[in-house]
Amino acid sequence: MGSPPSASLKQNNLIFLVFIVILFFCSMPDKANLCSNQSSVNPSAVPYKRSSNISSLETLQLDGYFSFDHIDYAAKDFGNRYHFLPLAVLHPKSVSDISNTIKHIFKMGSTSKLTVAARGHSHSLQGQAQAHQGIVINMESLQGPEMQIHTGELPYVDASGGDLWINILHETLKYGLAPKSWTDYLHLTVGGTLSNAGISGQAFKHGPQINNIYQLEVVTGKGEVVTCTEKQNAELFYGVLGGLGQFGIITRARISLEPAPKMVKWIRVLYDEFSKFSSDQERLISSKDSFDYIEGLVIINRTGLLNNWRSSFNPKDPLQASRFISEGKTLYCLEIAKYFSPDESDIMNQKTESLLSELSYISSTLFLSEVSYVEFLDRVHLSEINLRSKGLWEIPHPWMNLLIPRTKIIEFAQEVFGNILTGNSNGPILIYPVNKSKYSHTRNKTINFPSIFEYYIIKLIFPSHCRWNNRTSLITPDEETFYQVAFLSSAMPSSTGRDGLFHILAQNQRILDFCSKAGLGAKQYMPHYSTQEEWQAHFGLQWEVFVKRKSTYDPMAILAPGQRIFRRKYLSHDAGHL
Repeated sequence: MGSPPSASLKQNNLIFLVFIVILFFCSMPDKANLCSNQSSVNPSAVPYKRSSNISSLETLQLDGYFSFDHIDYAAKDFGNRYHFLPLAVLHPKSVSDISNTIKHIFKMGSTSKLTVAARGHSHSLQGQAQAHQGIVINMESLQGPEMQIHTGELPYVDASGGDLWINILHETLKYGLAPKSWTDYLHLTVGGTLSNAGISGQAFKHGPQINNIYQLEVVTGKGEVVTCTEKQNAELFYGVLGGLGQFGIITRARISLEPAPKMVKWIRVLYDEFSKFSSDQERLISSKDSFDYIEGLVIINRTGLLNNWRSSFNPKDPLQASRFISEGKTLYCLEIAKYFSPDESDIMNQKTESLLSELSYISSTLFLSEVSYVEFLDRVHLSEINLRSKGLWEIPHPWMNLLIPRTKIIEFAQEVFGNILTGNSNGPILIYPVNKSKYSHTRNKTINFPSIFEYYIIKLIFPSHCRWNNRTSLITPDEETFYQVAFLSSAMPSSTGRDGLFHILAQNQRILDFCSKAGLGAKQYMPHYSTQEEWQAHFGLQWEVFVKRKSTYDPMAILAPGQRIFRRKYLSHDAGHL
C-alpha cells in the first residue's frame, strides 16, 4: 500500500499509508460572507441549548426521526481535532426526510441560524461534517430503493449516498462487475468521496471517482430534490462533484462499472534516488499497457523494512534482500499491481516481467504477492481493526494532502524530504502521479504532450481520451500531470515531541509555506483554510463559478458549515438572494 489478510496486520505502519481518500468537508455561503475562523474545541465547551428550534423541528412529519440527546458522537470525526456539538441529529429513512428538513430551515429565512451537515462514516479530518448548534444528518441511516445493478452494454450501479464503497464492491461482484475507480480505504460513503474527488492508484487509468458517475440525485440548500446528469441540470451535476458539500447533499449516485478481475499481482520495489523513482512512475502511467494500480510512498529511516514486508510478500531474491539496509536512509517505494484471472496467470506474469525490466529500482528489493481482488482493495481495513484493538484509532490525525505539478515535483522533494522531514515520519507519506488524459508529458519524452493548451484541444476533439473533467468543482494544478502527496500523520495526544500534534502541525505549515514561497502552483486536496481570501486563492479563476453555484443552489448557506468557506446568512432581505 501476497498473502492472506491476516498477515497484513503485521505491517501496520506500511499498510496504514493507504488511508487516503477520506470523507471530508461540508460547508459554504457567499462572497460577502467571510468564513468563520473556528478552532478546535471540546464538545463540553459548546453548551447544548434547548431552544425554539427544537420545537420547530419536532413539528416535522418524518419517516425517520431526530435525536436531541446523547449526540456527542456527531461532534467527532477521524481527524479528532475539531469538536462542535450539533443541536440535533437527523436519522432519515427517506430522501423526503432530508428534503423536508432543509426546506423547513430555508423557509425560516434569516430568522434562523440553523445549518445542516451530511455525516457519512465520520472520516472527515477537520470538522467538515459537523454543524455547530445545527443539524447533522446521519447518511448511513438513509433508506430507499435497494442497490440496483444494471448489467447492460454500459453497466452501472445505483447506490444510496449513504452506502459504503465496501458494500458496493461486494454487491457488484455478485454480477462479476465492480466500480472502475476507488479510494484506498473503502469504508467511506459514496456521498462523502464524491463530494471531494476520490483519488487513488487507479486514477491514472480511470480518473477519480467523480469522473465515473453517470447520474446523481441531490437535495439542494433549498430542499429541492433534483436528478442531474452531464446533460440534465448539468451545472448542479458538475458543481456537486468535488463541491465539498456546498451545493447539495448527494442522496443517490449512478456509478460506472466494468468487469471485475479475480486476482491481483501485488508488487513493491525500492529506490534510493527520487529522480529515478518519479521517472519510472511517470513512465508507467503513460504506458499503453501498464499496471492497473500505481502508487508510491516515502520511507524515512525505517529499521528492518524488508523483514516487515516478508510477512505479506515474497522477495524475488531472498539472499540479497536479507542484506539490504534501510536504516538511516530516505527510500522511495513503488507499489504497483496487475489485475488478472487465474487462467491468465502466465500471460500476466510475462507482462509484469516485461514492465519491470524497464524500471530502475534496486534489484534486491523486489517483493511480490498474489491476493484476491477483494483482499487487495480492502487491505487498509485490516490495519484499522488492528489499530482499534490497540486504542490507536481515535487519536488526532493532522493529515495534509497536496497536489504538486509534475514540473515542480523534484524541487518539492528536495526541500521537503531533504530538509523539512529529517527524521522518522509519524505516518505514511504517499506520493504518486496522475495524468488528466491518455496522453502524458514524461521526462524521457517517449510520449510528447508539451502543453496544457494541447491538452484542452485533445479534450475538445477527443473527449474519450480525457479522464478529468474540468467542469467539476475539484481544483487541481494547471499542468496535465501532477502528483498526489499525502502526509498521513498520527499524533500522540500527550506527546510534546516529534510525534505530538503541535510538532506535526508546525511541520505541515513549513511545507505549505515552502510551496507558497517557491511558487510551486500546488493545490490542497481535501482543502482546509481559515479565511475566505485563502479559499478564493485556492479556487483562482473558478472562484466566481463556485460563488455563483452557491448563490443558485444554497443561497442561505445552510449546507456544510464545517468547511468554513462561507457563513450562514442572517440577512433581513429575501432569502432567495445573496
